[in-house]
Amino acid sequence: MAIIITDECINCGACEPECPNTAIYEAADDWRYADGTDLDGQVVLPSGKEVDANETQEPISDEFYYIAPDKCTECIGFHEEPQCAAVCPVDCCVPDDDIVETEAELRAKQAFMHKN
Repeated sequence: MAIIITDECINCGACEPECPNTAIYEAADDWRYADGTDLDGQVVLPSGKEVDANETQEPISDEFYYIAPDKCTECIGFHEEPQCAAVCPVDCCVPDDDIVETEAELRAKQAFMHKN
């Protein structure tokens, strides 16, 4: 499953540089699928959704840091545990019960975003 940042976030920013998928963004910042990945141009995500990887996406939160769930792999393929949760001083990076993915799905997502 993806990780979410709860409203207990203190906006310290410790999580953002730790994300190997560049899936974490500061409040109110636009994001792109291409940020920190090998995705470029029109792509079909593992979920089946077709997007332009270079097109800016609306911020998911305008109050605190947020994670783009389509880019979150819980650090599978990079680390033993989600790095955002490991460094968060207030434990606000938690599993998103609304987006449940298997380890195989997370590995496939990681391989899709990082082809090199």
